[in-house]
Amino acid sequence: MTDPADSKFLFDPYLDWTSREGIPTVEDFGVDLLKVETKPWARFGVDGAFVHLKGRGDFVSQFVIDLPPGAKTEPQQHMSEAVIYVLAGHGSTTIETHDGQSHSFEWGPKSLFALPLNAKYQHFNGSGQDRARLSSTTDLPIVLNLFHNEDFVFANPFRFPEREGQERFFSGEGDFIPKRPGRHMWETNFVPDLAGFELQQWDQRGAGSSNMKFILADGTMHAHSSEMPVGTYKKGHRHGADFHVFNVTGTGYSLLWYEGDDDYVRVDWHHGVVFAPPDGMYHQHYNTGPNPARYLAVALGSLRYPFTESKMALFKGVDVSVRDGGAQIEYEHQDPRIHRTYLEELRKNGVESRMGDHIDERPFEEA
Repeated sequence: MTDPADSKFLFDPYLDWTSREGIPTVEDFGVDLLKVETKPWARFGVDGAFVHLKGRGDFVSQFVIDLPPGAKTEPQQHMSEAVIYVLAGHGSTTIETHDGQSHSFEWGPKSLFALPLNAKYQHFNGSGQDRARLSSTTDLPIVLNLFHNEDFVFANPFRFPEREGQERFFSGEGDFIPKRPGRHMWETNFVPDLAGFELQQWDQRGAGSSNMKFILADGTMHAHSSEMPVGTYKKGHRHGADFHVFNVTGTGYSLLWYEGDDDYVRVDWHHGVVFAPPDGMYHQHYNTGPNPARYLAVALGSLRYPFTESKMALFKGVDVSVRDGGAQIEYEHQDPRIHRTYLEELRKNGVESRMGDHIDERPFEEA
């Protein structure tokens, strides 16, 4: 008979796996990934760390892969999806498709790519002097918790040819799939420079806002990038947990709050910072610098494969006012403190507000 003291009870296979991998785990509301301490990770043959954000939810988390100069990872293969964002350094990744062919592409800071499901791959640091640091946002938590069998996840020979896409998708080419503002898609496996990628106008989400949704390796993992012009900010909105938000360009901050809260949680951001708004928590992004501010959001449930009913509803109503059954707070309905604080932050940075066409700023100037 099994000793009750030794039986598994309220067990989390993913967290148990992370504890046995022997690398640091960072837990916080927001994290500067460029400052996360990493240590040798036998599985990858380089340094690494787990990053568990407070708003990561049940399905998604992330880890950091830190490659010393000239290093390469051990070959990898797993039954979980992963979206890679390059934080620093230059290098390449080689992916082996189901037919035995190898596809290599070179990446640099602010590159974005996805690993086709269960494809064999390997990362290489192309510099002999500088380290390279990658962030991997993955649905491994739900996969390990669902199957709780590591051989099935990490040593499974089954391949998914339909996830590999066209050969040109590995070189940075892609297909634009027009829908409507905020739902336009770019299908590819690799975006060489997310900072310079052309986005599409989406005025409904805020003053001069632009956006692109990505379909990466025909995955269920979602990624989108949005940009705010100088002197502007997005409209507040809310959704379920698991959206990991990375700053790509510019500087600013985000405010987060639950309905009825008296105060806000604030996250200041620059390149390298990531945070995840918890389930149902309103949040709003503000550009306070002299350059456009762009961010990347990665989650589970893509525009092609929403995965959950809540994601389906979000993608339909993300730019619809909460007063009309959507998820967005219009400028005229927001707390006056929001704009007052924003103007104060702009003054500190010597940046002029460009919100006058969207908000009557006279009361704030008189104050």
